[in-house]
Amino acid sequence: MELYTPVLFLGALAAGFAIFSIAVSMLTGPARYNRAKLDSYECGIEPTPQPEGGGRFPVKYYITAMLFIVFDIEIIFLYPWAVHFDAMALFGLVEMVIFIATVFVAYMYVWRRGGLEWD
Repeated sequence: MELYTPVLFLGALAAGFAIFSIAVSMLTGPARYNRAKLDSYECGIEPTPQPEGGGRFPVKYYITAMLFIVFDIEIIFLYPWAVHFDAMALFGLVEMVIFIATVFVAYMYVWRRGGLEWD
């Protein structure tokens, strides 16, 4: 249990800071509510009247999110390689060049198809 004590302490400290910050902002900040502040806001889209039960959301937002996740995971795979580069020698270098080339081909495909255009 003593191994987890610092982690639990840090978690309690973070939760306490979050609660303290919200309480202080509610007590000291002005409470001027208006229609614009209470309206929903989604990724830069101006809110428009939606039909009952919601409306259609543009697919390009989801595609952009998926592309971000794919290329973010690529970076995660680069970290272990960078840490143990000396131990893997030429084998590790060749494998990483193949991996980066594969991701680069995927990137070029998305670019050519217009997946990175924001119209």
